[in-house]
Amino acid sequence: MDGVNLRVARWAPRGRKRPRGTVLILQGRAEFIEKYFETVADLTRRGFVVVAFDWRGQGGSDHQLANHRKGHISSFKRYRRDLDAVIHEMLLVHCPAPYFALAHSMGAAILFEALSSGENRFERTVALAPMLAIARIKHPGVVRTLAEWLGGLGLSRWFIPGGGATPLGTKPFLDNRLTSDPVRYARNAGVVAAVPELGLGDPTIGWVRAAFRFMAGLNTRKKAEAITAQVLVIAGGADPVVSTAAIERFSLYLKSGHAIVLPGARHELLMERDDIRETVWAAFDAFVPGSEGTGPLSSQADNSDSAAA
Repeated sequence: MDGVNLRVARWAPRGRKRPRGTVLILQGRAEFIEKYFETVADLTRRGFVVVAFDWRGQGGSDHQLANHRKGHISSFKRYRRDLDAVIHEMLLVHCPAPYFALAHSMGAAILFEALSSGENRFERTVALAPMLAIARIKHPGVVRTLAEWLGGLGLSRWFIPGGGATPLGTKPFLDNRLTSDPVRYARNAGVVAAVPELGLGDPTIGWVRAAFRFMAGLNTRKKAEAITAQVLVIAGGADPVVSTAAIERFSLYLKSGHAIVLPGARHELLMERDDIRETVWAAFDAFVPGSEGTGPLSSQADNSDSAAA
């Protein structure tokens, strides 16, 4: 739609003539397809075709700035274009119905916005730690005002104050806010070490400004009530990145949805330790029609393609 090339990948379960449908993975900020290989295996093992993609500005998709370590966007409407492109150029054309969504953080918030506008191609949606409000910010209005002011000064492409190019998820494990699982944390950091171009640093002032504008428009009772799709929301009880309280409040007004909070879980629920992941998958299996639960691991990469947003 606007000439941006997106990296998209698709997998099919082995030995199954009729898959149980397709699951679209919507990643969070600063993530990349490779980070979800374990999740892809979990889903193909359950008999689903899986599609994953990198949002513009991260992973292997086109970046917005010459410095690829800057996480930048001018408006979250651009992410919506990415979602629409993947749905219309990959999902509806190359993948079997019914369609399901498994969305994390920023990806879940972008999907919520689409669902609230009546655009729903998914039979059911599982939203993990949706980015409705940022956690542990005492004065979010001040932060937003500062971002607006700095952006107005022409600094929107600068890193946030104190931010830098070190990729998210590669800092020492003890300092991380994403997961309590050191093995999965090290695995993801290893991917970035092996393929540095997948790494994304801190957001720009422009990204923060766009994010606060987006969350202010989305995190309302009116928006929640406009979502009529069947939604399961799962949040972390110890999430230091997004506000679990905001997630619970929003979920109260969903027409056909409810929320589960997992005690002790941090932000990246699918990158957490085994006991937390098992709870996430148990909830997924109970909610998504046709899910077979666990079985012998067997999947294959079926195709890798690109979609133009």
